[in-house]
Amino acid sequence: MNQIKKPIWILLLAGVATFSSCKKEFLELNSPTSLVPAVALGKEADLLVALRGAYASLRNVDHMGRTVPMIGDIMADNAYQSTLNTNRYTLFNNYTYNTLDGNVAGLWSAAYNTILRCNNVINTTITPNTANVDQYKGEAYAIRALCYFNLVRYFGKPFAEDPNALGVPIVTTYNPDDKPTRAKVSDVYNLMIADLEKAYSLMTKYTNSSQFSKYAAKGLQAKVYLTKGDNANALTAALDVINNGGFTPITAATHASYWSNSTVTTSKLETLMEVSSDATANLAFDALSYLYSQAGNYGDFLANDELISKYAAADVRLGLYPRVTRSGVQVYSVNKYPVISGDYSDTKVLRLSEMYLIAAEASVASNETNARTYLNFITSRRNANPITSTGAALTAAIIEERRKELAFEGDRYMDMLRLKTDVVRGANYPAAARSFPVSNFRRQLPLPQGELDANANIRSQQNPGY
Repeated sequence: MNQIKKPIWILLLAGVATFSSCKKEFLELNSPTSLVPAVALGKEADLLVALRGAYASLRNVDHMGRTVPMIGDIMADNAYQSTLNTNRYTLFNNYTYNTLDGNVAGLWSAAYNTILRCNNVINTTITPNTANVDQYKGEAYAIRALCYFNLVRYFGKPFAEDPNALGVPIVTTYNPDDKPTRAKVSDVYNLMIADLEKAYSLMTKYTNSSQFSKYAAKGLQAKVYLTKGDNANALTAALDVINNGGFTPITAATHASYWSNSTVTTSKLETLMEVSSDATANLAFDALSYLYSQAGNYGDFLANDELISKYAAADVRLGLYPRVTRSGVQVYSVNKYPVISGDYSDTKVLRLSEMYLIAAEASVASNETNARTYLNFITSRRNANPITSTGAALTAAIIEERRKELAFEGDRYMDMLRLKTDVVRGANYPAAARSFPVSNFRRQLPLPQGELDANANIRSQQNPGY
């Protein structure tokens, strides 16, 4: 893939003119190459178009479309690369990525491009300020928080390790002359939490599973608080979603059909938020489903044998990992994203089941009974063995249940980072890529070389080791 040719603060330019009105007098009075967001997004309808652009940007192959959910399991101990592969994400499987890696550069630029689209929506003043305008701005705040959440976790140190370490640049307004430096990790978290508070207060509508809603924003905030180590606020946010969001959980009976369905829904079944890839707007052969599905030409990544051994025999989740023959060897495939044509399988961002797992983890230190109740809400709906343990064993059981429930959704490596867990991988992985302790410099991604070349103020802020 191409490296970044322009810094994050200039990526906005390509799309601004597309949001303009088509009225003759408007075109005569304003050059389409000089429109600022305040003019280009002067009407409620313009704001909706801009918001749709932000959602479309989430689908970028190196953002939520594929790279984020992929490397979150590859860099951990869930997904590994088959010997028969198309050379996608090989450097992540082997822990040999560098400053010139196209997926690293793509993640950085795609996330900041989406942030700038959100900034256009957030910073535009429209009179009168209607409920729709508030809704659109609320969704933009939530999308921006999601982008920063992905960036700061991959490029910055974990909050629990050093909240004062360098995170990522904070860009909330459009200034083509700005060359931002990296903000502290704690400052990025403060921005995300504030954005999600604004999102929660502004949004009043639920549209469908592919758009942020009030309680999807609250669900993301629960996850941000948990990652920060703020268990009290994580529990409060998670319970708000559970008790007030109106979402219903999947059960053992509905588990298989939930994952085989590839269409956006309005049923509020399980999904708080997902990134849609429908029959018109999709990544085609670059879709996430192609890298896991054995029905297409790729099927590069498989389920680690050690992960599969964690499931009880009756656990319905085992049905998502059928044993197949690949290159003459029996392996476990991944069938969470089975649809590879038409309306492709969507990328899950937030699910109700995770809210119960967050509530369990956030409760364990103060109320083990409640923690087991939240945890067994999930196990009882997967035909899994109930958890009866206490103390450190209960905490370990919660983390293991997160691993089993959220496998191949991009969460495992993020959990290992926030919990300061060494990456220890078995025989499914290359011999030289089986042990990466917390201290290894590759536990954070490098800042892309293209960004360093374009922004002199960030050149001295590269992550150590690169």
